[in-house]
Amino acid sequence: MIRIINKGLILLFICALTLCFNSCKSQHSDKKTDFAKVRERMVNSQIKTRGVSDERVLAAMRKVKRHLFVPERLQSLAYTDQPLPIGEDQTISQPYIVALMTELLNLQGDEKVLEIGTGSGYQAAILGELAGEVYTIEIVNPLAKRADSLLTAMDYQNVTVKHGDGYIGWEEHAPFDAIIVTCAPPKIPQPLIEQLADGGRMVVPVGTFWQELLLIEKEGKELRETSIIPVRFVPMTGKGVKKGE
Repeated sequence: MIRIINKGLILLFICALTLCFNSCKSQHSDKKTDFAKVRERMVNSQIKTRGVSDERVLAAMRKVKRHLFVPERLQSLAYTDQPLPIGEDQTISQPYIVALMTELLNLQGDEKVLEIGTGSGYQAAILGELAGEVYTIEIVNPLAKRADSLLTAMDYQNVTVKHGDGYIGWEEHAPFDAIIVTCAPPKIPQPLIEQLADGGRMVVPVGTFWQELLLIEKEGKELRETSIIPVRFVPMTGKGVKKGE
């Protein structure tokens, strides 16, 4: 009699474990589905309504999982309309700014792009969806290593991460069809102007406390500068900035 009761309890315990496991699997699956839905909502409510219309950019914003680029404790906020801290006194830009800056580059699919300020790697992943080659520089070594590991794990084979001073660009791979700067220099770094290809476009926030997002278009030796919107980015650091070049 005692043996029968024990077997029954064991069976009930196994059944309870099975139900719990299936429930957890279901909740995990729902969580993934929710992230996809929230990304769609982010694109529709934060990005399209503000005028970003490039369908390739919108598709990339829907695809790239922004929550993987923020600390786990902040993943529930990953698709909100705000920048978020990523450690080392740096932030990931709000989704709208990422989409806007990307659209301004007017990428068609085969360009060579330079990014200054890798940060979390999110902007680089978006660029990786849209360009032929992406070269990205991060001056904070722990962030560079973390972004490189994540982008590699996500199989972005066309994105190359470098730890270095973004002010001086990446002359080895120049000229670049497009350059995007995700930190604010006091003025446009001359090395980046020189490394921008003829016909190329650069998007850069410029200023100290007050900053303007600028679109720079290069035609021969001429530069056309267009002010887009006021912005607030972390300041660019590095030897070039300190020298005031």
